[in-house]
Amino acid sequence: MIKANKIIKLFKGTVIHSLEIGKVEILPNSLIGIDEEGVIQHMKSDYQDLKQLEKDVNTICIDNGIDEKESVIDMGNKFLIPGFIDTHAHAPQYHNAGTGTDLPLLKWLEKYTFPVESKFKDLVFAENVYGKVVDRMLRHGTTTCCYYATIHLEASELLADIVSKRGQRAFIGKVCMDRHSPDHYIETTEQSIIDTKEFVERILSKGNPLVQPIVTPRFAPSCTNELMEALGKLSQEKQTLIQSHLSENKDEIEWVKSLYPGIESYTHVYKHFNLLNERTIMAHCVHLSEEEIKLISAQQTAISHCPISNFTLRSGNLDIRKVLEANIKLGLGSDISGGYHPSILQVIRDSIKCSNSQFFNNGNHIPLSFEEAFYLATVGGSKVVNLDHRIGNFIVGKDFDAQIIDPFVQNSPFDCFDGETLKDIFQKFIYLGDDRNLSSLYIKGNKIKF
Repeated sequence: MIKANKIIKLFKGTVIHSLEIGKVEILPNSLIGIDEEGVIQHMKSDYQDLKQLEKDVNTICIDNGIDEKESVIDMGNKFLIPGFIDTHAHAPQYHNAGTGTDLPLLKWLEKYTFPVESKFKDLVFAENVYGKVVDRMLRHGTTTCCYYATIHLEASELLADIVSKRGQRAFIGKVCMDRHSPDHYIETTEQSIIDTKEFVERILSKGNPLVQPIVTPRFAPSCTNELMEALGKLSQEKQTLIQSHLSENKDEIEWVKSLYPGIESYTHVYKHFNLLNERTIMAHCVHLSEEEIKLISAQQTAISHCPISNFTLRSGNLDIRKVLEANIKLGLGSDISGGYHPSILQVIRDSIKCSNSQFFNNGNHIPLSFEEAFYLATVGGSKVVNLDHRIGNFIVGKDFDAQIIDPFVQNSPFDCFDGETLKDIFQKFIYLGDDRNLSSLYIKGNKIKF
């Protein structure tokens, strides 16, 4: 039997998390203990006898040699939830967030996105934007994020360094694109392969388990066959995650058909180049055929649902029930800046709206509940990044990635009233809360400044 590590900090109060989709556990009078590695060593919930809770607190403090006044955090009328997991975000595009919402995807890329991303060869410019986007994500409770950087090796490494310094958990991708891109923002095939290999090696050599490289072909139209093959081999060799885009926009799908007339579907293109497997995260996936859904499920590939962006760029609505019924790993993504808002709370709300809109056209569609959406933002996201053994909820043995939420904070965006249940207050936070309600943030047990 392995002896548990010494507990150095206790959190006392209401804990809210999910163990399975659609079921949120709201656990008042709970006690969580974490060790110096930020791992949960103790979890006991829903004490009926508060004297027993206090007795257990005292016993744990004595047994672990810690001072109760310094090591016990009494959350009072606040509550604890897991950190949010953003499974798709373009860090450089934060510069444009809230602007350029007048065009569909392909024209939007040409007019707004590629011009701003090309500026990241300037490291001063890059540091300013990257510092701000990481800080903003943290202030909105995002403890884990899958970031796309740009094609620039040094700036991509800079993003990883900023994330590491802030203490966030993240996957960082140097974007790869060697065709069908503007002259001011394109790589040669050889340089893309060399720089991507170098980027992966640099990030791994830093030795920070919280910040990992992720192989990132932008999407099939922007990568030659040679580049796609090399990226598939690199990911297999280094066992990195892979992220890209799939079936976001109907014009994009037709474009892929014209580029790969001999391959069955857009999804099959990625499989052809060994880029569709259990380590892959595909964003959007709005217009998948039934066969593509089956293929993604069979390959154990994950989908990042990005409803804000899908609405804003008028790309379409993902039928989330089809994805869930196919037993596909599914999480939520802000998709900054196609998605104009960095908060996963806003993504939760738009995922519910997206599902409701499916019901307008299909009365058999079961709309997504707020409990299900909360699961996707936490446990669902942990499965997408293959870290469900480490994060997503408060099971003993997992890392303590957590938010302390204060529904009664001064100038809160919502009000609470006598007679409301904890579930009522939690639901208000889901629909009305924002960064003002975030009291404290922890990643692997470390309190994060934001």
